[in-house]
Amino acid sequence: MIGLYTSPPDGATVVCADELGPVIPRTFPPTPGWSPDGRRIKAELDYSRGPEKTWVYGGLRVRDGQQITMSAPSRNSVFYQQFLEKLEFANPAGDIYVITDNLSSHNSLSTRTWLEDHPRIKHVFIPVGACWLNLREAWWRIFRKAALAGQTFAGPDEITQATTLATAQINRRARPWIWGRPAPPTRHLRRRYIYCL
Repeated sequence: MIGLYTSPPDGATVVCADELGPVIPRTFPPTPGWSPDGRRIKAELDYSRGPEKTWVYGGLRVRDGQQITMSAPSRNSVFYQQFLEKLEFANPAGDIYVITDNLSSHNSLSTRTWLEDHPRIKHVFIPVGACWLNLREAWWRIFRKAALAGQTFAGPDEITQATTLATAQINRRARPWIWGRPAPPTRHLRRRYIYCL
């Protein structure tokens, strides 16, 4: 897997894929202010796990940092295969190595059957308990800050709109993602003294 990050095969595209969610539409009722006894009134969260939840599928193309995202009402094999179709359409040439976790929808019988008809896509599963090996996890932090932080969504359509807008904004300033820590900068001495005897 790290070999795919550091030296991918010629003509191949490496994509890190993962799902974020559920992102749930929730509203925060306005706080009226202070209670008569001088305490701050806390607004209760409107939280549910009903049909309104939305999952965000995402793929990070490592060589240039471009993102592909898709919103879906569920996390299952059908929507994962639709996401793989988007990946295949966005990368028309060469093999596509998809680095992902070993979720049941990624390794289900229907997904494996679908992959037989799309031989360009090759799965590379990360080991259990090593999600940090997927560069996509770091991108979710950037995405949450750009699309979801401090937002109130009335429904799944607003979540999809925020996802599309944030992906476009992040893609405008995308750069290649590099595995590992960069080398420290060289240290320059400010002054050099010459001593004469």
